[in-house]
Amino acid sequence: MKFLKAFSLFLVFCGSLFAQDKSPKYQIDFETFSLENGLKVILHQDTSDPVVAVALTAHVGSAREKEGKTGFAHLFEHLLFLESENLGKGGLDKLSARVGGSGANGSTSRDRTNYFQTVPDDALEKMIWAEAEKLGFFINTVTEPVLAKEKQVVKNEKRQRVDNRPYGHTMYVVDRNLYPEGHPYHWQVIGSLEDLQNATLQDVKDFYNHWYVPNNVILTISGNFEKEEAKEWVHKYFDEIERGPQIEEQEKQMVELDQTKKLYHEDNFAKLPELTLAWPSVYSYHEDSYALEILANYLADGKNAPLYKKLVEEKNLSGDVKMEDYTSELAGELLLQVRAYEGKDLDSVQQAIKETFSDFEKKGIPAKDLQRIKAGLETSFYQSISSVLGKGFQLAQYQIFANDPNYINKEVEKMLAVSADDVMRVYNKYIKGKNFVATSFVPKGQPELALENSEKAKVVEEKIVEGAEEEFDTSKQASYEKTPSSFDRSVEPPYHGKPELSIPEVWEANMPSGMKILGITNNEVPLVQFSLDIKGGQLLEEPSNAGVAHMLASLMTRGTQTKTPAELEEAIELLGASIYVRSGKEKMSIFGTTLAKNFPETMKLVKEILLEPRWDEKEFELLKQQTLSELQEEKGDPNAIAQNQFDKLIYGKDNILSYNELGTEETVEDMKLQDLKNYYEENLSPLNSSFLVAGAIEKDKVSDALKAISASWPPKSVDFPKVPDFQPPKESKVYFYDVPGAKQSVFMFGAPAVSATSKDFYPAEVMNYRLGGGSFASRLTQQLREGKGYTYGIRSRFEDRNYIGPFVISSGVRTNITYEAASLIKEILEKYPSTFTPEDLEVTKSYMIKSNARKFETLGAKLNMLSEISDYGYDYDYIKKQEAKVEDLSVMDIQELAKKYVNPERMYYLIVGDAKTQLERLKELGFGEPILLNPENENSQ
Repeated sequence: MKFLKAFSLFLVFCGSLFAQDKSPKYQIDFETFSLENGLKVILHQDTSDPVVAVALTAHVGSAREKEGKTGFAHLFEHLLFLESENLGKGGLDKLSARVGGSGANGSTSRDRTNYFQTVPDDALEKMIWAEAEKLGFFINTVTEPVLAKEKQVVKNEKRQRVDNRPYGHTMYVVDRNLYPEGHPYHWQVIGSLEDLQNATLQDVKDFYNHWYVPNNVILTISGNFEKEEAKEWVHKYFDEIERGPQIEEQEKQMVELDQTKKLYHEDNFAKLPELTLAWPSVYSYHEDSYALEILANYLADGKNAPLYKKLVEEKNLSGDVKMEDYTSELAGELLLQVRAYEGKDLDSVQQAIKETFSDFEKKGIPAKDLQRIKAGLETSFYQSISSVLGKGFQLAQYQIFANDPNYINKEVEKMLAVSADDVMRVYNKYIKGKNFVATSFVPKGQPELALENSEKAKVVEEKIVEGAEEEFDTSKQASYEKTPSSFDRSVEPPYHGKPELSIPEVWEANMPSGMKILGITNNEVPLVQFSLDIKGGQLLEEPSNAGVAHMLASLMTRGTQTKTPAELEEAIELLGASIYVRSGKEKMSIFGTTLAKNFPETMKLVKEILLEPRWDEKEFELLKQQTLSELQEEKGDPNAIAQNQFDKLIYGKDNILSYNELGTEETVEDMKLQDLKNYYEENLSPLNSSFLVAGAIEKDKVSDALKAISASWPPKSVDFPKVPDFQPPKESKVYFYDVPGAKQSVFMFGAPAVSATSKDFYPAEVMNYRLGGGSFASRLTQQLREGKGYTYGIRSRFEDRNYIGPFVISSGVRTNITYEAASLIKEILEKYPSTFTPEDLEVTKSYMIKSNARKFETLGAKLNMLSEISDYGYDYDYIKKQEAKVEDLSVMDIQELAKKYVNPERMYYLIVGDAKTQLERLKELGFGEPILLNPENENSQ
């Protein structure tokens, strides 16, 4: 994210993090005004990057619906992107691609729906023009076929997010029992499949005409623009849109439970039992919300948390605990969630929670913990408003729910004012002795793991029925009389100016140990992001010790020679910093964020983590159990199954790269602490390491802070295995993994393609933009989602690796059209080379070049640039060279690249779904008998 610019933020970070009783001085400047039709406009200028974010926020979410007609607000989030009178069908997506935008997107909550994107600053008038279409020139374009198709898209989204994943129905059960019938939060934002199917065109139009009116909407513009010019455009495009009916405010509707409710559900996908406890809480910006957030953080977050210590370390019941105060406009809920280990009785989990609460009642929250939590929450708050889009979101949120956009300058002060007494007070008020809802989600056939005296929850499960969905033809044009306007709105506004792309200047240094440093100095805010990358990762494992790199990375932050795990975590958080270690296919990284002034102290902790490991046997055994639990959990997740099986197909089951990065149950169970020590001693060397840094720090300061690491880290040579040149299969085959009762089929289609170091890699990415890399600008999305309603989302990509990585198409489609969707993808791939046109190339070039204006907005983006330079040997100005490559590409070049790297006759077609209903028809793809991959079928392959 890009952090805020003002020097006063330096006072906030450097002062209030360590003197919590002082009010922050930081202010975000903004201007508000309203049009005569009631539209509220908020402007915030930020000239640091050549980009501008435009967001339209409607004060309507699922809470404005009626039971039996749920899901309308979310349905509109989809419909409003499809067409308008003056942009035409798919016009906004086409416009976004041409101008280099981030892609038009939206989100729906219980209480609001927003529409947003970030674009190069020369396209601001175009975006204001396009957003005005949503309010004044949209509803006539919605036809019966359009509605029928979008119902299918939304229903696919529900299957993907809820019906086809472990624990997906949890919040449905919680909310139906926490909020009484008739309460606006009794149903889910996404609605029910039945309600969506029953929605009529008139229902939709009535909903739109009531809620999508200027006097119920906020327009936010944030970024690099001229205020007077922006105001002129807002008036031009929005003034003549008529005001709607008066919108009445909803009264707050906090709830109380007259009894505790216990419910259980046997989950088709869950492999582990999960307990969720929910207490009625407060609405957003309630005075108690700040203390409740700190309470939840203290009780459950991190190794110092009482619930972690009790359930994870002492009782050995779970590997993780989560707690959150989830607030909305009218009410809220305090949620505590524990995913227990396999076979654990959830009554024992609840008993451990009770014991933890009892201890807390005696001790309260220690002063040091209150201090570190405030430090972390404050940093998180500023990160949430660190991009121009983030600030735009928050300003609109405060306007709607606090009736005061200036709340953005008050919230940190309220959080910092929370005392230990406040934390205990809200615990007593909302948790101690209070009724709650408890849900036990247990694996199928294991109801005995649920809380005692739980009732069976009512969960609506969709039946898989072939041919159950209605047919529609979205190609038919809507017939309507255009809405009159004082000027011709079909004329697209011009660009204004030209964004100045400034590629960050990269500096480098070399330490005596052989460690290389790459950096970008950026003084917008007093923050630094860093990553110490050590080549190796999974590549240096053997199949017999698969997962050892992941285990080592996880253990490295669990204490050092002089600090216990809890002491290390506390030392990091008191600096207002974060440090993580992760291992991937090709490297291990120690990465994080810190205040610039605390960079030297943070590097001392990095040195301890890297060079003074604790090798704690107890933590190692705990980590093994947590990893085994993760592996068990993945067995029920269709998406995890698909990824694990796809890697085996791409790399061959004997290659280490085909293994789950967590390892296998056998290798993890057999692993000894000495295995981690051996990997550490043999493979972590400064000769193969790069320290990447971006932020408010100069080269010499970085080098000084890293001297101790370099001096204490002896260089050693590491032998890297030769990675085979992976090849596509000689002929395509269909592979199927059976998940009985799956509500979706998860697709991963692809083959080994090209290395990120190849001269073809970036041109191949360019080629893929119109195929499946460009979201709504891609053919896969346009045909499978927009044309057929088969899926919520589909994409294709080339995975960047130093070795030959795969081209992969991934999606989740509704179960009963599995064959049809697979067949259509195959057809699109077959036709893509011959049907790629000069117009396709023009759109692709425009996006690839113009989107570079957004490429370096955040510190994270700058660090990613350094990572690509370090990992793949790119030149410091590789962005400019990529632009030149794009300009030189011809239609014939794209066609040849497609033929070379995207061949539907030499691919693995992997499907994870319900074999009973879908397997047989897949023979019709023409690739022979589908091969079942479930473990019981392995010997027959």
